[in-house]
Amino acid sequence: MVVTAATIFALNGTVSKLLLQGGFDAPQLTTFRATGAFVGLLLLSLVTGPRRLAVRRRELPLLITFGLAGFFLVPTLYFVAISRLPVGIGLLFEFTAPAFVALWVRFGEREQVRRRLWVGLVLCLAGLVAVAQIWTGRLSLDPVGIAAGMASAVLLAGYYVLGAKSVSNRDPLSVTCWAFGVSAVAGAIVRPWWNFPGHLLAGRSDGVPMWLLAIYLLIFGTILPYLLISASMRHLPPTSVGIIGMTELVLASVFAWFLLDEVLSVTQIVGGLVLLAGVILAETARTPRRDAPVVPELPTG
Repeated sequence: MVVTAATIFALNGTVSKLLLQGGFDAPQLTTFRATGAFVGLLLLSLVTGPRRLAVRRRELPLLITFGLAGFFLVPTLYFVAISRLPVGIGLLFEFTAPAFVALWVRFGEREQVRRRLWVGLVLCLAGLVAVAQIWTGRLSLDPVGIAAGMASAVLLAGYYVLGAKSVSNRDPLSVTCWAFGVSAVAGAIVRPWWNFPGHLLAGRSDGVPMWLLAIYLLIFGTILPYLLISASMRHLPPTSVGIIGMTELVLASVFAWFLLDEVLSVTQIVGGLVLLAGVILAETARTPRRDAPVVPELPTG
């Protein structure tokens, strides 16, 4: 389930970039995706158990924060990143989120962590230096793209922390449904629907119909992989899901290579592998607690 989700998510990186190249901007694409996902998940919730959608007043501040941070700002910044960077590298920056979570656990919550956390963080920094090729005297990548990618990682880490601490008493389907709803409302404020460039869906991007790309974004790039990841967590612990899900990064780079001609240098590939190794070490450095709630993984891509 995780590998299948990672595969269709990986292709979604290329699909999203084609939609951006076809004329959408990052907030518009985020709003379109969030609205479609909210409608789809709302219908699914109504069919499978409408009671799960009930929301208490005290839950509203958290759900709003959850939706704004994890479901509006994270994908918007990710779309900004891949519009300026190769898809694989944009995703790579976002994948550093578990390292920020581990740092929060150690210094914010003052919990004990395994020593390999520090090795993992060093590898993350070394990998980022190699990917950006800083030793050349200037960044080989777009600075705005880098900033957007790292900001999305920090916000994604905040999503994980919020989810583990505050939304664990709700089922993942209802949480994600309402979070996408909040994202859709936020997007409609930033990019009102009456200004939505619907004519773009009649066009093509790199020879592919825009409407077909949009359908993939909603169904295969959002709803289906989310359901697969949620179902997989009945069989695997969250850490395993996160590590196996990193196959998305490799597959996204391969898809972008074949479909967008985004070729990474040997140094960047090696740096990406080093960074991934560091993230895995950091993600597994946390000392598990029996009473720790399960956090639904947030689909990227």
